[in-house]
Amino acid sequence: MKILVIWRLLTVGGVNAGWRNRAIYFKQRGITTEFLYCKDLGGMHMMKDIAPVYLTTDEQRIHEILTKNHYDAIIVVDTSKAYDWLAKANYKGPIIIEARTPEIMKLKRNLTGYDQIQPQKFIVPSQHQKRVLSILVNEPTPIEVIYNGLDPSFFRPLKPEEIHEQKDPIVSSDKKIVAYIGRLDVRKNWRLLLKTAELVQKEREDIEFWVIGGAKSVERQQFEDEWKKRQLTDIIKWFPVVPYHEMPHVYAKIRQSGGCTIATTKAESFGNTFIESMACGVPVVAPSVSSIPEIVADGKTGYLFREEHVRGAAEQIYRIVDDQERYGNLSKLARERVEQMFSISHCANRYIEILREVTREGKTDES
Repeated sequence: MKILVIWRLLTVGGVNAGWRNRAIYFKQRGITTEFLYCKDLGGMHMMKDIAPVYLTTDEQRIHEILTKNHYDAIIVVDTSKAYDWLAKANYKGPIIIEARTPEIMKLKRNLTGYDQIQPQKFIVPSQHQKRVLSILVNEPTPIEVIYNGLDPSFFRPLKPEEIHEQKDPIVSSDKKIVAYIGRLDVRKNWRLLLKTAELVQKEREDIEFWVIGGAKSVERQQFEDEWKKRQLTDIIKWFPVVPYHEMPHVYAKIRQSGGCTIATTKAESFGNTFIESMACGVPVVAPSVSSIPEIVADGKTGYLFREEHVRGAAEQIYRIVDDQERYGNLSKLARERVEQMFSISHCANRYIEILREVTREGKTDES
């Protein structure tokens, strides 16, 4: 089987991390995955050695890709232009739409024109996202929830001798690390992170924040300006580019310090950094919004706080870093939750079943 995944943005975020993991797993089971992107925002290093990647907005080139590569199925991720491309190419194979955008108005925009192509299924990464999508589509096309998965042999608690200690980011020996991982934009809400760090700076001397990523984020400059203006460069260290394959080592350094990861996001349809962190035995602090309570078990694999609540975020960080006995338990339960719910074998097998279902139905329709 050969499939094509179309998404407009080649980022280092959760959508591509999820598809990277799936493509590796699919390949082992005889399914070739190819990717079509419109714009590279720093994610090419994640995908280029995993699967063929087309990076173009040229409609003639896209038409050739769709008509000459004989795909058994095509998956469109939040890309409204793709529906026109598929209609013009007269693609007759099965189409799946992945609806990943958590903001309802943006999701509505991304679905514009999908009725041209009559998808066999919608796939979403959480029950929360299914509820959001259900508001926008009232047709009989089924909506299936498949969580993102990861390889727990890659994201795992590393032994001290395995950790790349001399590579950035480097741990200050006397600090507990609290890491924000991801884009710098309005939805990811880095402004709340700065407010939280500002509060912690007034109260503690044993905590250091890391910001991992953001090299090509739309609000990179605004973040940098605010970070310096608020005089937070001592408590917040920023690492705009960390290669994906180094992330298990980043999580290992956080765990070794007795720290945690933090999210300040306003909305998530899933959140790959949560499961990466937990797989590596690192507890998560995050707001209790959208899909997050499905992923992070409050009090068991981390702690949730009320949306936009700076004091609440700080207090949950303190609960984790101040109790080493509790930390060990959170770390153990976090790893177990990922193995039980978010391992790539579990999540990708269901995806393979769906691909086989829709391709069989397509062959039946043709006959």
